[in-house]
Amino acid sequence: MKLLRRIFPHPHLTILLTLVWILLANRPSLNSLVFGLLLGIVIPFITQPYWPDRPKLRNWPMVVEYILVVLWDIVMANIAVARIILFKRDEDREPNWVCIPLELRTPEAITVLAGTITMTPGTVSCDLSAQGHYLLVHCLDAPDPDAVRDQIKSRYERRLKEIFE
Repeated sequence: MKLLRRIFPHPHLTILLTLVWILLANRPSLNSLVFGLLLGIVIPFITQPYWPDRPKLRNWPMVVEYILVVLWDIVMANIAVARIILFKRDEDREPNWVCIPLELRTPEAITVLAGTITMTPGTVSCDLSAQGHYLLVHCLDAPDPDAVRDQIKSRYERRLKEIFE
């Protein structure tokens, strides 16, 4: 078991890197699988000293739920942004800055939250307070900033707390 842990210090990363390489190759083949697996073994092995405290995912079913919620929100946000761009006059748009108080404390969870917000069209994570207790988000059109804050906390932060903490 120790030998396997030394060869595969981050097994999930090995699998992810292998799959990403196969997808980048555009054509699944034995060569792309072997080279992807080679990258998936070498990169985590080389970067192992820089990962002293690996994040622990506590709730795998919640990871799947989180991914599905984010994918759904991205699709719906694309539609909403398209409607805003196509049908809403500039004078009627209400861009806003929203300050989100964070209950998350692990850097990995905060990073996933900021990345999720940025991936969702119409919102961008702009800044994190020095102590990591507040996240500043810019919204393309947010007539009610409190509703945006509450939605981010209930849809994303709550799930991330269950996953990481």
